[in-house]
Amino acid sequence: MIRMFASRAPQWGLIGVMALLLAACGGSDEDQQQSQKGGGEQPPRKVAVMTVQSRDLELDMEYPAMIRSDLSADIVARVAGVLEKKHYQPGEMVQKGQKLFTIEQPPYQATVDQREADLQSARADLEEAQRNWARYKRLYSRGAISQQQRDTALNTLQTAQASVAQAKAALESARIDLDYTTVKSPVSGMVSLNEVNVGNYVTQNTELATVTPLDPLEVRFSLPQEDAFALRRQRQMQDAPEVTATLKFPYANQQDTTANTLKGKIDFLGSRVDESTSTVQARAIFKNPDHLFLPGQFVRIELQNLKRFHVLAVPNVAVTEGLKGPQLYVLNDDNVIQSRFVSLGEQAGSRTIITEGLKAGERIVAGSIGSVSVGQKVDPQPYQGSSEQPTNPSGHPLRHEREPKQGTGNTGVTEQRESDQSQQAKQGGSSANSSTGESGGE
Repeated sequence: MIRMFASRAPQWGLIGVMALLLAACGGSDEDQQQSQKGGGEQPPRKVAVMTVQSRDLELDMEYPAMIRSDLSADIVARVAGVLEKKHYQPGEMVQKGQKLFTIEQPPYQATVDQREADLQSARADLEEAQRNWARYKRLYSRGAISQQQRDTALNTLQTAQASVAQAKAALESARIDLDYTTVKSPVSGMVSLNEVNVGNYVTQNTELATVTPLDPLEVRFSLPQEDAFALRRQRQMQDAPEVTATLKFPYANQQDTTANTLKGKIDFLGSRVDESTSTVQARAIFKNPDHLFLPGQFVRIELQNLKRFHVLAVPNVAVTEGLKGPQLYVLNDDNVIQSRFVSLGEQAGSRTIITEGLKAGERIVAGSIGSVSVGQKVDPQPYQGSSEQPTNPSGHPLRHEREPKQGTGNTGVTEQRESDQSQQAKQGGSSANSSTGESGGE
């Protein structure tokens, strides 16, 4: 009997320990229940909430462009001859009508002299024919000559008149050729290097140089069709802000904003959409008094105050990246957070346009994104966010850039969106994105 008790004693000891542990766990559950009954629930977290409404927004859009000079002129030889003299220094500014080259003149001067002599001879023949016609007309009225003689005198007079006109035309042509031996600039602008050296024989239509006007400059660029539609509509509205154009030279010193920008205006917007690119051609004119910008340069043109009509826009900080793409935290009627996947449009300062997934009147979480989660009930507070435009680390405003692409008309919104999200992550938004990414699959 003693041996059986001794052999079972360790087992009973183990059973007793397990009973004590279960009793301890049960006591803990009771304590937790009592704690909850005692009023230990946390109040809903206060978060900034914004009611989304349709509104008009103004954007600053950038497009690639190339500078042109609409009045650029190629200087060509209008007559053949030896190039005798050059009257300018390459690279200088010349005025319209200024002498640039001289082609040998003696052969053309001789032709002018000959044509003047031919005109004098024709005029002498005309005077004789006029006298004969007056005499023959009187004789015919008296019956002294036949009608045939009278008609012959009249024909001689008309032939002499035609000869004078022909001699005048030949003289005028000779004078024009003589004038062409002095090559003048047809426009004001900067003259290029000479294409032919002095002393060489040039033929007609030989290119001698180029004169390029530098003020004003013409910039042609392509607008995506939705931007062109908005611009055309805005230009027709009387109370809409004027869309201004700024020309930026991308390779200049970015710190000196006054030396690498020009202000201008749009003077042409195309009337048809290019089917291959889904774009509309536009043109802007810029004053270039310091001649810093040159035709042929690739630049970026910025249109300021381009409106978007009746859009839904949310603060940039309200947009997070879920597992399936961009998402917003939307409140239901019970102030419980729900995730909503949306499609993003352009950015306008500190706000992002939502193209799909959101309706006017819905409420979204616009602040403290990283401290809330899906399914959590919150205490909504009015959103007091700033509408000022964010800046990048260099201090320059963030701009939305359009790069029209071939075929589909894609304007590069996705690339810009990724860049903006990367910028937000650097400024401290990475924690918010990581917390929402776990709930994005809901």
